[in-house]
Amino acid sequence: MSGQPERVGKYKIIREVGRGATATVYLAENPFYPQPVALKYISFKDRAKDEAKWNRRLLKLLRAEEAAAQKLDHPNIIKIYEVIIEPDEAYIVMEYFPGGSLEDYCTFEKMLPVHRTTSIIFKCCMALDYAYRQGIVHRDIKPANILVDENDNVKITDFGLAMNVRKKSDQDSTFIMGVGSPAYMSPEQIKNYPLNQKTDLYSLGVVFFHMLTGRLPFRAKNPAQLVYKIINTDTPAASQLNPNVPEAVDGVIRKAMEKDLYSRYKNGAEFAKELSGIQFKIFDEKDPVSDNARFSQIRRLHFFTEFEDVEIWEVVRVSAWKLADEMTQLIREGSTDQRFGVLIDGELELSVKGKVVGTILPGDSFGESAYMDSVEHLQSVSVISKTMVRYIEITPSALALASEECVEHFRSRLVTTLVRRLAMAELQAAEHGKPAIKAINQTLSGVELRLVDD
Repeated sequence: MSGQPERVGKYKIIREVGRGATATVYLAENPFYPQPVALKYISFKDRAKDEAKWNRRLLKLLRAEEAAAQKLDHPNIIKIYEVIIEPDEAYIVMEYFPGGSLEDYCTFEKMLPVHRTTSIIFKCCMALDYAYRQGIVHRDIKPANILVDENDNVKITDFGLAMNVRKKSDQDSTFIMGVGSPAYMSPEQIKNYPLNQKTDLYSLGVVFFHMLTGRLPFRAKNPAQLVYKIINTDTPAASQLNPNVPEAVDGVIRKAMEKDLYSRYKNGAEFAKELSGIQFKIFDEKDPVSDNARFSQIRRLHFFTEFEDVEIWEVVRVSAWKLADEMTQLIREGSTDQRFGVLIDGELELSVKGKVVGTILPGDSFGESAYMDSVEHLQSVSVISKTMVRYIEITPSALALASEECVEHFRSRLVTTLVRRLAMAELQAAEHGKPAIKAINQTLSGVELRLVDD
């Protein structure tokens, strides 16, 4: 079918509202009901013959969604009205929900406040708990399959991979290989083990982390590395990437993403109960120190000149914003504290053994020596505020979760800073040093030496 159809079955097509690799979603009207519906349309007749196997898989997914729809009726799950499968086409008619997917809120630029994110995940927990009590496991929980509107109403959609855990069938006991979202898969799903409701809770934990931090908990350059990390690596702490996240949330995410099934939440209700018990400060979304304001303040600092905008958003998330009164020691000489900072406002003094060796002005970094010293991790100078100061503080554990590009830019800038300070220190030492010996011979760079015959 080319172009937008006027009708599909008894439904009048109004407009296209979404398009994927296999289906197009339209807003449609049912002549027998006043409310508009969403119609997911799939055409088989335009597909090449070698896609027959994929078509059979699509039919299996459609029938799975139809079977799940007959069991599910929950305010946080998209309602399926009917599934029509014909030789040349198939379509699913479902409740129309005007919101967008959670994918919109998994980037640094558009992250929701912590309390709103927690509320959305709470509703997802209860919807998944209900689905499991009806014998249904979703198996493809990811931001694209969770819809939310401006009032934080939530709808889980796309039960095409849903598994009926009460059906005794080997074919229905494991994940349909080749379909799914690896970054959100549980360890048992990747291993192709039999699944239960806990796989959805793991995936929801990944979504929770992604929404709170703007990045996935496990990232890799290739699928093999990603699989290894999901199976073997501990879940990082979201609070290290987003200072607004209470540490109690780290424990909830860690339990949801436990690799040991027996240690994971046993159901969505238990997950939701833990969320409801967390106390956190609700920040005013109109707070003048918003993420956008912080982005702008970091962007103007010369330390970050070479950083891309997306990396500046990473810095907003991985750094803690600090204030200190004058005459406050921020770094102690000889300590092994690897935190370092970049000054935003004010002035700092660097000293060694009680002697001034330099000054830090806005846009300069400080405290980087312990981070860059890969052997002893020692701070080479003390740092004390000369005025009231404002700065961003970065810990190695938080920076380790940033992208490789962001980390490389940090290391490049810190190396440059250390080299320049070394050069300054050498100049200062020269002013009080004894006269140097004078060379008798010289080796000039670029001079070619030739053998001369006797």
